[in-house]
Amino acid sequence: MARIAFIGLGNMGGPMAANLVKAGHDVTGFDLAAPMLQTAEATGVKPANHISQAVADAEVIVTMLPQGRHVLTAWTDIFRAIPAGALVIDCSTIDVESARKAHEMAAAAGCLSLDAPVSGGTSGAAAGTLTFMVGGSGESFAKAKPMLEAMGRKIVHCGEAGAGQAAKICNNMILGISMIGVCEAFALGEKLGLSHQALFDVASTSSGQCWSISTYCPVPGPVPTSPANNDYKPGFAAALMLKDLRLSQEAALATGASTPLGAEAARLFALFEKQGNGSRDFSAIIEMLRLSDG
Repeated sequence: MARIAFIGLGNMGGPMAANLVKAGHDVTGFDLAAPMLQTAEATGVKPANHISQAVADAEVIVTMLPQGRHVLTAWTDIFRAIPAGALVIDCSTIDVESARKAHEMAAAAGCLSLDAPVSGGTSGAAAGTLTFMVGGSGESFAKAKPMLEAMGRKIVHCGEAGAGQAAKICNNMILGISMIGVCEAFALGEKLGLSHQALFDVASTSSGQCWSISTYCPVPGPVPTSPANNDYKPGFAAALMLKDLRLSQEAALATGASTPLGAEAARLFALFEKQGNGSRDFSAIIEMLRLSDG
């Protein structure tokens, strides 16, 4: 079993660290928010007062932080406190450029590194069923795989440095676009007199089938576990979807890719957030689409 430091114990990081403890690893954690640290301590994570204390004896360091600038700041602190040869894994969802800079920092410090963003939301983090999209060397991936398997169900090595982040923002652009399409279809079905169940029974088993229908249906009833049955409590918050869509559009601009549907999805989620819905599940955008043409 490994000595692991986990930096960032929020709604995703806390349950992920807890699953590492359940797998028998020795986990020390740090978070700027005291309540998050206390919650993690109750699951068996050893609390630390500073990043340097958390990573001092660690063989593996995992970060789960809000933005690229937070990751680069944390990794700067980490490399001041750990010896060469340690493995550092970032599970945050950040821009590809920042991810590649983080890998460069690790290489300069003589450490192994991975960018390994996740999909599956808070329920997947708690259940240990996340999907990891991983970028980095084969050596780093092989060393990290047992730890990633303690936190996730599917682990995909997408390529070299930054490839995990690239896969994540492409995947979530698909998700944002598809959820809007599903919401529009259910809103139209309502106006045409279709019941939610009837449309679900057709679309979930025919050519309209997608994850946004079959697993995360945005109306109450057809999928009992979807946030629509819990007043759209996330889940996956709309603010986080907007963040990922903006990352996709930054990447599209940088590479010259044409993503008109991704751009429109970002515009609609920005409007939804502006209306005060950032903390609600992203599938709640159906309520805005019912009231407006966007």
